[in-house]
Amino acid sequence: MPSAPVLASYALLTFLRGEPGEDLIAALLEKAGLRDAPLHMTEVNYAEVKYTVIRKDGPERWAEIARELPTLPIEFHAADHRLAELAADYKARFKISLADAFASALAKDRKAELVTGDPEFEALEKEIKITWLK
Repeated sequence: MPSAPVLASYALLTFLRGEPGEDLIAALLEKAGLRDAPLHMTEVNYAEVKYTVIRKDGPERWAEIARELPTLPIEFHAADHRLAELAADYKARFKISLADAFASALAKDRKAELVTGDPEFEALEKEIKITWLK
């Protein structure tokens, strides 16, 4: 049975910043909470979310999000050696960022779909299942 979805940084940022596609992420989070089956994200992607919010919205907004984030049904995964091996493979074979490589690696490792709207992931459509935000 496939695991709960993996969120790319793009997906969580869409939700946190109220951008188009936030409704899908809100629905996934609600479903995850009701089923007690959290969504997944790597700590590397967490870092990307944090620095993006600080750069675009300021440290005060990040402080608000940092208080709210632990209440969301998201399980954060460390970048252990096994995940780093998969991410390095994706980074070497495809033109993607390191954070996107880790998100892809987690989706592959967990046999889960990856939720994103970032066109950079198009290169990985034969490697992992992707749910696209529109």
